[in-house]
Amino acid sequence: MNGTLSAVVTLAQPKIVSVTMTDDTLSVDLEDGRTIAVPIGWYPRLAHGTPAERANVQISGAGYGMHWPELDEDIGIEGLLLGRQSTESASSLKRWLQRREAKQFQETA
Repeated sequence: MNGTLSAVVTLAQPKIVSVTMTDDTLSVDLEDGRTIAVPIGWYPRLAHGTPAERANVQISGAGYGMHWPELDEDIGIEGLLLGRQSTESASSLKRWLQRREAKQFQETA
């Protein structure tokens, strides 16, 4: 044989079992028994959401992601495992906050 043998290692990601939120922490329980907890401030849309909006989370992507419909936020398990914070730009977040404020104003008018 010529050359070097190489192997491809594929790491299986655990699926999300449940999601819990407090005013400052997002906690995700995984099927392998681990719990990952990160500051809610890592995800500005969650930080700006109401408790009811944050509580309305859907486990998506066959168990590998989470979706908050009212906040238009999606977070995958891979990002949590790697310690990635939101990469949303400041200008995008600003536009989202402006639309959110306008919508809330219309609902109360």
